[in-house]
Amino acid sequence: MSTSTAPATAVYRGRFAPSPTGPLHFGSLAAAVASYLQALVNDGEWLVRIEDIDPQREVAGATDAILRALDAHGFEYPAPLYQSTCLESYDEAIDKLLESGLAYRCSCSRKTIQAMANTGRAGVIYPGTCRQATEASTREAVSVRIRTNNELTSFTDGLQGTQICRLEPEIGDFLIRRGDGLVAYQLAVAVDDSSQKITAVVRGTDLLDSTFMQIWLQRQLNLQTPLYMHIPVAIGQDGKKLSKQTYAMGIEPSNAINNIYQTFVFLGLSPDKNLHRATLDELWSWGQQNWRPEVLANLLTRPASHLIGV
Repeated sequence: MSTSTAPATAVYRGRFAPSPTGPLHFGSLAAAVASYLQALVNDGEWLVRIEDIDPQREVAGATDAILRALDAHGFEYPAPLYQSTCLESYDEAIDKLLESGLAYRCSCSRKTIQAMANTGRAGVIYPGTCRQATEASTREAVSVRIRTNNELTSFTDGLQGTQICRLEPEIGDFLIRRGDGLVAYQLAVAVDDSSQKITAVVRGTDLLDSTFMQIWLQRQLNLQTPLYMHIPVAIGQDGKKLSKQTYAMGIEPSNAINNIYQTFVFLGLSPDKNLHRATLDELWSWGQQNWRPEVLANLLTRPASHLIGV
């Protein structure tokens, strides 16, 4: 089944949703710039959401550093939404799914699952051990999983074309609440995209598989599905994605002009060298006039090791 999409009459509303697990690096900046340009050319709004619901992974001061970096690079946006303030809405969504039988409690440990499960496109595929368990046997379980099935889920990506997945055999019943009690990423994103009335999501191709899970949750919760556009992921000399996990260097806010210029290069805009002497306003104006995302079509990754020392 193909997804519904944001209504054509809706005001374009995009978003950038970093996790405060470290400073803004080049790969994150590329996603921010692409989503911002897409909002600009659609005369739309651009929101910032801080995904701060995993305290163990958060780095002290990272949120402020990310917001200062965005400000230094000329991004304009209203007050950010912090996921840590939305826990009640996540709980309500999980309760709704449990009460309707669309989700179930799971008492399996990670070690047990890994010993029994196969690996799929988004990691270990849960074998469904607790799917038919009695309520009494899982009453004390903290983890909650969403039920999936063999139905074909598809969406048309703005750059990567038609994407298809059968969730049950390829991904499995995935977590919406973790064993430590924290809300799972996929559930929080689906709820927030709806509550913020996001009409379009522009982000990296590393999140393509997450899109299927988020669309599945949108369906079960009767939420609108936004349009999706996944840009190529920036990779370093070792061929690995630039990320906080691979210790990608944080960008230097004082070099904002050069950072934006190099990001334009990465995104295929071919900026004139004279733009090195432009103001931020002039740079963004040029980017808006020359933004052609189609040059990135069907690219999953793009080298960035030659740019700004990454």
